[in-house]
Amino acid sequence: MIRQQLIAALSDGQFHSGALLAEQLGVSRAAIHNHIESLEEMGLDLYRVKGKGYRLSRPLSLLTPEALAAEARPAPLHLFWQVESTNGYMLERAKRAVNGEACLAEMQTSGRGRRGRTWVSPIASHLYLSYFWRLDQGLAAAAGLSLAVGVVLCEALESLGVEGLSLKWPNDIYLGGKKLAGILVEVSGQQGEACELVIGCGVNVSMPESIANRIDQPWADLSGEWEIPDRNQLARAILTHLDQGLLAFEQEGLAPFVERWQQRDQFANRPVKLLLGSQTLEGVARGIDQQGHLLLALPDGTVKRFAGGELSLRARD
Repeated sequence: MIRQQLIAALSDGQFHSGALLAEQLGVSRAAIHNHIESLEEMGLDLYRVKGKGYRLSRPLSLLTPEALAAEARPAPLHLFWQVESTNGYMLERAKRAVNGEACLAEMQTSGRGRRGRTWVSPIASHLYLSYFWRLDQGLAAAAGLSLAVGVVLCEALESLGVEGLSLKWPNDIYLGGKKLAGILVEVSGQQGEACELVIGCGVNVSMPESIANRIDQPWADLSGEWEIPDRNQLARAILTHLDQGLLAFEQEGLAPFVERWQQRDQFANRPVKLLLGSQTLEGVARGIDQQGHLLLALPDGTVKRFAGGELSLRARD
């Protein structure tokens, strides 16, 4: 609770003296110093200046229940200061959750990406959101969902004025040729029965310098070229577009999203390599088919289709 109050006090990006912070929070100056060090370990960039105190490198937009509820939605919305994984939380709730139920957190201690990777989750810096939907048509009807969600997420960002977005098959969003956001869809259910979908979205809003060197690929964030949006506004836009998009996907499947995906294809007609475990295939990316399979034109002139799973697509040029 003290750390939460401390971040709230520092969120304006102005200098705050250690003595005043200690008085406001009812702790010692030594305790403030220790908490500041803990916040730096969590990924916040902080300045210390003798005679002035502590200041964040840039202001923070903290998530609040009041701001998130500015646009009324019938589904529950769970907001946490810290959680192991927003996807994990929603998976635990899957049997009793309702369509559109969602979870957000200021920090994940065990954020998950695709193929078992860790999703680096610095505190109060990015957006970590997981969304639930029960698909009565069953597992087979969920094919291509991550591509549809990619389109939805792009359109949500574009509605806030972000331009130059593209999509990398099957579930990454790029800005200026660098990764801005990722999608992780986790599915549970039995064949022939309704399935539960948990859709995780991680969006880089303002990457702390202290965290940047932990990322093992080129990245982008919304603070690089665009005015940083209020994260509550960003979350509301994504939730609204997911509400509409999942309803359309449930009724029509991937079909209404295919052309919109193709228009944003990061690797359209570019030389690529596809990693399949220890095997590597090279060819030219030709977009996706109506089922969301990647189309890869091979050197011998044939075009092969590939589903998601343990595949990884890379540029070859």
